[in-house]
Amino acid sequence: MASARLIKKYPNRRLYDTQTSTYITLADVKQLVIEQEEFQVIDAKSSEDLTRQILLQIILEEEQAGMPMFTSPVLSQIIRFYGNAMQGIMGSYLEKNIQAFIDIQRKLQEQSRAFYDTNKIGPEAWTQFVNMQAPMIQSMMSNYIEQSKNLFVQMQENMQNQTRSMFSSFPFGAGGPTEKKNG
Repeated sequence: MASARLIKKYPNRRLYDTQTSTYITLADVKQLVIEQEEFQVIDAKSSEDLTRQILLQIILEEEQAGMPMFTSPVLSQIIRFYGNAMQGIMGSYLEKNIQAFIDIQRKLQEQSRAFYDTNKIGPEAWTQFVNMQAPMIQSMMSNYIEQSKNLFVQMQENMQNQTRSMFSSFPFGAGGPTEKKNG
């Protein structure tokens, strides 16, 4: 993040934007995220990277206000993955699925813009049209998740079969390594 905007966090919990030479709030940092501005938050004393912590704070504030994105069962399940052997896989899986969602959203926006420009409809009619599309988009995303789940289960079964095949040549019995008989 060499060319990223630098924000320093001071012990008094204030955030200082070195680009504008002003103190900023979490709302300002959220706006940087929305505008896709690259930034890094560091501790003013230790230079420790605090970017993730600040982003998590913003998510926490968003979850507490308005309509939360995550249900309690989902958050509980995410917590269960910490320290689990699947923690790294889970993080990667979530990241890839969010990227797929972003790609789908971008494609839909491009198609929507083309439709809007071609048909020259008014903003009210356009908003109504987009709102009518929400159930279809929800259904499409559900189908994508179901296919992703099925593919993962199939991959897991293939890995189990390969593991069985690989270990079948070892001198293990059904219950584990064979025991030496004293005799």
